[in-house]
Amino acid sequence: MQPVRFGSLPRVMPERGIYLFSEGAQHLYVGRTNGIRKRLQNHCRPSGTHFTATFAFRIARHTTGQTKASYAPTGSRSQLCEDPVFAPAFEAAKKRVNAMDIRFVEETESVRQALLEIYVASALQTPFNDFDNH
Repeated sequence: MQPVRFGSLPRVMPERGIYLFSEGAQHLYVGRTNGIRKRLQNHCRPSGTHFTATFAFRIARHTTGQTKASYAPTGSRSQLCEDPVFAPAFEAAKKRVNAMDIRFVEETESVRQALLEIYVASALQTPFNDFDNH
């Protein structure tokens, strides 16, 4: 499909499928969901949190060099959002995601949806996808 921006999403969209964020010819992140419009809103709204604006959170981690996940209170996602270096990087990343090109395609069957996400991420070499076990 031709790319669209978050501010001009079509009125009629598929419910379930995958979506792709790009900046020009650089494809950055692909995700899958059972609610495309709502998921895009979560990624793109300025009020997005580390739970909902996960792509922006990944960008902020990359920008600040804080790429190691922590499952302890020290270095946790919540603590990072209060960090004086990370917090503004996360806000800037949310603005950046909001301005990106978006494409999406319907896929209602969950296994095909998962495989399509992996295929697109692999084929387009999206740098912000991570399929590692944690």
